[in-house]
Parts: sequence; structure tokens; C-alpha cells
Amino acid sequence: MIEMLWVSQETVPYCYYNFRIMNNKWFVLTVLTLIYVFNFADRQILIILQESIKEDLQLSDTQLGLLTGLGFALLYTTLGIPLAKLADKYNRKNILVFSLGFWSLMTVMSGRALSFFQLLLTRIGVSAGEAGGMPPSHSIISDYFPKEQRGTAFSIYSMGIPIGILLGFIVAGSIASEHGWRIAFYALGIPGVLLSILLYFILKEPIRGHIDGHVDYIKDATFKEAIRALFAKKSFLYLCLGAGFTTFSSYSLNNFLPSFIQRAHGVDLITVSINLGLSIGIGGLIGALIGGRLADIKGAKNKKWYLYVPILSCIFSLFPAIIILFTGNPKIALAAIFPYAMFNAAFTGPVYAVGQTLANVKMRAFATALILLFMNGIGLALGPLSAGILSDFLEPTLGNFSLRYALTLNLLSLFIAIFFYWKSANSYEKDLEKV
Repeated sequence: MIEMLWVSQETVPYCYYNFRIMNNKWFVLTVLTLIYVFNFADRQILIILQESIKEDLQLSDTQLGLLTGLGFALLYTTLGIPLAKLADKYNRKNILVFSLGFWSLMTVMSGRALSFFQLLLTRIGVSAGEAGGMPPSHSIISDYFPKEQRGTAFSIYSMGIPIGILLGFIVAGSIASEHGWRIAFYALGIPGVLLSILLYFILKEPIRGHIDGHVDYIKDATFKEAIRALFAKKSFLYLCLGAGFTTFSSYSLNNFLPSFIQRAHGVDLITVSINLGLSIGIGGLIGALIGGRLADIKGAKNKKWYLYVPILSCIFSLFPAIIILFTGNPKIALAAIFPYAMFNAAFTGPVYAVGQTLANVKMRAFATALILLFMNGIGLALGPLSAGILSDFLEPTLGNFSLRYALTLNLLSLFIAIFFYWKSANSYEKDLEKV
């Protein structure tokens, strides 16, 4: 009441309007998606720059696979669990904003690395920061959007992946071509640090559980209780496994795609950067949005469609992936990246929507962390590393084409993913009754 005496009549409508904007669900979703753009741009920048870094620091494909895979995923996967538990109990906005600032700072420090070990340490730092990005974001989104709209909401949020790749590939590739790979790290890291400061004052913490008619004083679950409650639902376990084997294939191909195009077809860095950035960026945007909308529309009548969409994503992404790897024409290879990116991105929104719907209010960030544990533990940690090891093993006999056959073998994981999504679909409706 005392504060209102200091506010003029002209200011009240402005403050009220400004408050309404800050709490509008679409504004919040846009801000969270922007954070995710920086999350993925800072993660993907190493991929487009790896050939330049490999030459400068004298690295092997196994070391590249370690930097872009296991070295990043190890802390990202394990630290995500305790950070998610904190996000389910404490202020999610503060955890998210601090994480953004930290991983952006570590991106800047990546540009200072003088050896493989130094670069590995800075990338581990990036992974530690990014571990606090998605779980609180997913929990916040679920407090703004009802379950009938979450497929679309999480697909829009997942558009941060292709936009981040677009930004990382084109901006980093262009800057590296002119000024070197170190300056590219600075160019993407510094804006993230500044954004984290700005968002601390803009982003608001929503009331936990209000959108579903729940209250924020629901009893906190212990680590064991949360694990037991989520994995008691078979559909959740199968969902995690399906997502893990999907990303095993996609991280393998995506992380080595710039190197493969340059080696197999002799395409220069700037051409690869622009083509991959536009194809993956625009194709991924379309695929993510279509996947979420299709799941929401078809899922209104049959909830299993939230798992059928990831199955279709695996099937239809396989064909353009094979074209990319085996065509002898660089134009056809580059053109096939667009449909591959589109179909490959369609699974993300429905997967996260299912995970959030199966979790109660105080387990939502933790549910996302568990999904990420499988996606990054199986996919990011093992996919690129196994591809790099296979490529190094086959190089004496196959030369520059060793990477082609290593990536082809990793595509087989899509069939395992399809099996687990199908198993999840068969249990999903029954498990919804337990929530």
C-alpha cells in the first residue's frame, strides 16, 4: 500500500501492462527458447570448427569424438540429476540464469585453449553449465502450458536446437574463416554472459503446479522416491531408452557431418557452414514444429500418437541419412541434409511432452534430467566417440571414407529406438492413469 503512494496514475497501467507481458506464456516460452538457442550454439560450435582445431592442435578423430561426445556428456549427464532436484525444490529461474552465464563464460575460455587437455577442460565446463539449462526450463514450461498443448510448446522450445545450430554453424564458420577459430568462441560466448545478466531481471518464477490445479506445497520426493515413481511407469523407462538410441544415431552423424562433407567431397569450411546451418536450422525448425503439432492433434483422440511420432521420425530420417553418406555428388549430399534434419527433429517435442505428463509437479525437472541422462549417456557420450574410434580403425584401409562406414553402422541404433518407442506406446495410456 505504501509503495502505491509513490506510483503515479500514468505509471500504473504501464507497470500492469509490463507485468502481463513478463508473465505471458508465449513470452516466457520465447525467452526460454532463446536460452536454449545459446545452449545449443555453444555446444555445436566445436563441431563446425573441429577440422580447423584438429589441424591446429594436431588431434585425432578419437580425440574429436571425445571432445564432442563423452568429454561433454560425462558431467552434463551426471550433474543434470542433482541440478534437476534443486530445480524441483528451489527457484528455477535463478538456477537457469546462473547456468547460462557459466556455460557462456566457459565458451569464451574455450577460445584460449592451447592443447587438447585444456580444450577438454573448458568443454567440460560448458557441459557443467548446460546441465542446469533444460530441466528447469521444462518445469517452467509445464507451469505455463496445459498437457494438451505441451507437445506444441516443447516442439517450439526444441526449435532452439536447429536455431542454435544455424547460429553456431553460420556465425562461427564465417568468423573462423576470416579471423580463426578462437575468435569464433568469443563471438558466441560473450553475448551469452550479457544475456544472463539481462534475463535475471526479466524472467519470472511461476507458481509451481498451478496450471494443472495442483499446489506448490506437495511433498518433495527424495531421490530414491522419484526414481522409483518414474521408472514404475514402464512407458517412461521405454521412452528414455528410445530417446537414447535415437540420439546415438543423430549425435554420431550430426557431430561428424561437417568433417564428412569436407573430407568426402572436398567442400570448403564456409560452404559447409552455410549449407549445414541453413539446412539443419530451417529443416529442424519445420520438423520440430510439425512433430509437436501432429502429436497434439492426433494425441487428442489417441494418446499413443505421442510415441508414434518419434517412431515415424526414426523411419523417415533414415533414408536421407543414407543418401548423405553414400552419394558421390556433393550437391545431392548437401540437399539431403534438409529432409534429414526435418524428420530427425520431429521426435523431440513429443518425447519431452510425454516425460512431463508422466511426472508429478515436484518431479518435472527430474524427469527431464532422467531423459537427458539416457539421451546423453547413450547418444552424446557413446555415439560420436564410437564413430571416431571406428573411423580411426578403418582409416588405414578406407582412407577418407572410413568415416562413412563408421557413421552408417551407428544408424542401426534407430531400429532399437523404434522398438522401445513401440513398447512405450503400449504402456502409455495405462501409466497415465497412475499420474
